[in-house]
Amino acid sequence: MIRTLRYLFLALLALALVSIATANRAPVTLRALHEDLANLFGTNYEIQMPLFLVVFFGIAIGLVLGFAWEWAREHKHRAAAANGSRTVAKLERELAVIKDSSSTPRDEILALLDGKKA
Repeated sequence: MIRTLRYLFLALLALALVSIATANRAPVTLRALHEDLANLFGTNYEIQMPLFLVVFFGIAIGLVLGFAWEWAREHKHRAAAANGSRTVAKLERELAVIKDSSSTPRDEILALLDGKKA
């Protein structure tokens, strides 16, 4: 059921993207600098591409920047989780050592008394 809904959503998304792409096929010119600045510096970097590619690249760049920003923002939480897991592993090792040392009785009388408690 969920898989079917996911495929339906992806099909609708693909249909919407194709519709946007076919409606915005007109070429646009992207310039790195304003014409006056380009003449001042002597360089005029420009490229022509369909409008839908400009829109899709803008969305993709926004997503990548958002993901990178969120990843950097959550660094303190990942560091705290890693520190906590190291502490838990250390305490589990200490507990295993304590259990091993206490599992062998030092005296036969203590072993008899421990056997009666269980």
